[in-house]
Amino acid sequence: MLTVTGARRVLVDPRTEQDGDVVVVDDGSHLETTLDASGCVVTPGLVNAHHHLLQTAFRTLPGTRGVPMADWLPTMAAAYARAGHDPELYGLAASAGAAEGLLSGVTTIADHHLNWPLDATTDDTVELAGATVDAVRGLGGRLVFVRGSARDDPERAAASADAIAGRLLHERAVGGVDPDGRLQVAVGPAGVHSDGEATFRALGEVAAQHGLRRRTQANEQVDTAIALERYGRRPLDLLEEWGWLAPDVTIAHLCDVTVDEVARLAAAGVSATHAPGCDVPMGWGIAPVAALADAGIPVGLGTSGGGSNDAGHLLADGRLALQVSALVGPQLPARQVLGMMTEGSAAGLGRPELGHLGAGSAGDLCVWDVSGVADAGVADPVAGLLWASPGRRPKHVVVGGRVVVRDHRLVTGDEREIAARLTERLARTPV
Repeated sequence: MLTVTGARRVLVDPRTEQDGDVVVVDDGSHLETTLDASGCVVTPGLVNAHHHLLQTAFRTLPGTRGVPMADWLPTMAAAYARAGHDPELYGLAASAGAAEGLLSGVTTIADHHLNWPLDATTDDTVELAGATVDAVRGLGGRLVFVRGSARDDPERAAASADAIAGRLLHERAVGGVDPDGRLQVAVGPAGVHSDGEATFRALGEVAAQHGLRRRTQANEQVDTAIALERYGRRPLDLLEEWGWLAPDVTIAHLCDVTVDEVARLAAAGVSATHAPGCDVPMGWGIAPVAALADAGIPVGLGTSGGGSNDAGHLLADGRLALQVSALVGPQLPARQVLGMMTEGSAAGLGRPELGHLGAGSAGDLCVWDVSGVADAGVADPVAGLLWASPGRRPKHVVVGGRVVVRDHRLVTGDEREIAARLTERLARTPV
């Protein structure tokens, strides 16, 4: 049993004024644990709805910023090839990304994994996925592993996705989610700029067979340009024709969307993920979040990967979302953006137990110290979480009632050792 005491405010729903003084989380343990939250704000655990964990090992690479996607993709692919694809690298990159996430308040990560060795067998892909899963779960975080595809052979991609879902999920998994809620499996082609109809349909069949959610990326400006050049149609036209505008689908980016397309997305019941930390520095556009939300589309927030956003700090990207929102619509309120990175992201994953502290919650929470000089003079400590103190880290983080960060330090691993091991692996030529 975990008790959090002394908080200035406890948010049950970040979009409302609901608050309280004490949080009690029952994790099934007979041990009593108390966290001091004096001078702090307590929020639900943050949900990073769009990441590429492997890219954690490939940040600030020369030639990867502010360049056309046609140049960016081969630069990243060459870096992967030099390092080699093996379970060790995948596990170490995932450990670093998950540790970074937990230390910045992210309790659930959706890892859209797109890069697979060309000669990998189905068994190889299961082993690589398993290394990622073990790394995140070993640190106490929740993982949504999205078996993605980027120019993969459709049949091989489908066989791999089928095997990953069949072997890594517990036999009692429901909707692609293990009984303990720590692992979820989904499928997701990179986008129409990369994958054709055969891949979308093949992975869609795997999703239907296992009850998995589907995710993809669409309507960054480059995605629209490629779709028009290749097919003479816009990305959402293709996704609709290929059966990928539906309530079980979440689409990341959506920067270049028309008023009519927003209405189509809403009518289809699709969820969206905003990724300003990727799209803004790469010059790929800004999603009209206010228009999407006003249409009734659930909107989550994701960092994307280290190849386009060198940080995996979701709260910092929430601040960026606030800063750029007025360029494409009305200024977003801080509470709405906090709601995006909690309940909004959880909705896109089909996980109603995540992203809140009310009845039926999974017991994921963050305790944020707002008593320092960075928060001095802040009228609303909840809005201050995003506007004040860029790079803020939570004091405590709890996942499912288990304390994984205490007093700003990772409890479930050694932050410096994780970083050192990844550095050593990248310096070593794979066997």
